Amino acid sequence: MKMTRLMRSAGTLLAVGALALSIAPASSMADPPHALALTWTDDFDGPAGSGPDPSKWRHDVGGDGWGNKELQYYTDSTRNSALDGDGNLVITARKEQPAGSSCWYGACKYSSARLITQGKFDQRYGRFESRMKLPKGQGMWPAFWMLGADYDSRGWPDCGEIDVMENVGNEPSTLYGTIHGPGYSDEEGPGGETRLPDGAPLSNAFHTYAVDWRADKITWSLDGRDYLTKTRADIPAGREWVFEHNFFMLLNLAVGGTWPGSPDSSTQFPQQLVVDYVHVYS
Repeated sequence: MKMTRLMRSAGTLLAVGALALSIAPASSMADPPHALALTWTDDFDGPAGSGPDPSKWRHDVGGDGWGNKELQYYTDSTRNSALDGDGNLVITARKEQPAGSSCWYGACKYSSARLITQGKFDQRYGRFESRMKLPKGQGMWPAFWMLGADYDSRGWPDCGEIDVMENVGNEPSTLYGTIHGPGYSDEEGPGGETRLPDGAPLSNAFHTYAVDWRADKITWSLDGRDYLTKTRADIPAGREWVFEHNFFMLLNLAVGGTWPGSPDSSTQFPQQLVVDYVHVYS
């Protein structure tokens, strides 16, 4: 099954009101509101080299470009997604051709991983949060995002998409948050961006990325500081606000594509997206 990343063109996620924030240190995680209850968690505890918990995650596998002309082949190998034994999930992008792989452009040049909770966990509304350390380098494209649980029946963008965190390697200090739906997808997706107050690259340390999702609005935060809110008023008149049903989560590290561009001679491999935890509250 093909699940696009999703049909993005160059220039996607236009910056909307970049904000300078007073961000807490990476080691300081804001407590969620007391009214919230933890409904799903993965703290990635387990022996080094073991794969992600199969009761919580499954892998998307393939090299069809994922709607964005991405260059990686996503595998289910522990070479590309494994626990490090210190409470982290590590998604590793490598410069290699995986055995038996085939990519849209010919022989695959890169491997990586994409984990999804589809069919295992989905939820309507709440707080979706992850603490991560991002990769770096031209062509890197890490993401923590969500798709409507009716993806298989409605397709994209009618199912809806919430991008909790996206970063591209040629903008190492910029965090993007966006929503997509019918009539407001691709570069038309309402969104915004922020940066750390000192302009430091997001790959320098762990940071906490989250959305607080309610029936009438979605708010994005970086290290516990809100930087963006989108409501029904932000989508085109007459279009459907498709954020009133369950969504599932995705974690991936893409290589190349129409937005970040391809790796170049400055890009070092392997690159890693290190995930400390994913927590969901209701």
